[in-house]
Amino acid sequence: VSEVENSPPSSLQKCPEKSEAPAAACAEAGDAGAWLESAASNPISSDSYSERASARARREAREARLASLSSRVEEDTNRDYKKLYESALTENQKLKTKLQEAQLELADVKSKLEKMAQKQEKTSDRSSMLEMEKRERRALERKMSEMEEEMKNLHQLKQIQTLKQMNEQLQAENRALTRVVLTELKSDNQRLKDENGALIRVISKLSK
Repeated sequence: VSEVENSPPSSLQKCPEKSEAPAAACAEAGDAGAWLESAASNPISSDSYSERASARARREAREARLASLSSRVEEDTNRDYKKLYESALTENQKLKTKLQEAQLELADVKSKLEKMAQKQEKTSDRSSMLEMEKRERRALERKMSEMEEEMKNLHQLKQIQTLKQMNEQLQAENRALTRVVLTELKSDNQRLKDENGALIRVISKLSK
């Protein structure tokens, strides 16, 4: 019984010198036997391999969580951009309506000026009417200049409001991403410290 227990398994024994099995099969059997003998005589190596596998599994799980988090942040960003786009579209429509109204009023003023110019040519002999028409014409010209300036301001206001909304949105997104990334990095750093400590302990055991 003692001889049977102490003898290695047939798959772990060296190939006979005159064996009929192929040389490659013998070499593979010898390598497997050497590895099993090493694992049986040194259980710390098996523990180290288990810890490395566990660390690799944790690292893959962490990467999966980061990918899921990135996907959620991207979806939230897309929704926010959609809201921003709809708000800007509504504001643009309002400004476009105001611009159309101003253009119609400007066309009406120009038409009145043209009629007054034609009327002035016909009534050039009436000095009083001419003076009154000149005053009205100057008033209409001032109004036309004011309306043109107002249209320029409306266009600039639209651009400023759009840029302001985009800037606020980007700032909010940057703050949210910063908080998420810092929290995840702190957690990852602590896990890496723990894993490094475990690996150092394993290496210390192996070196003894």
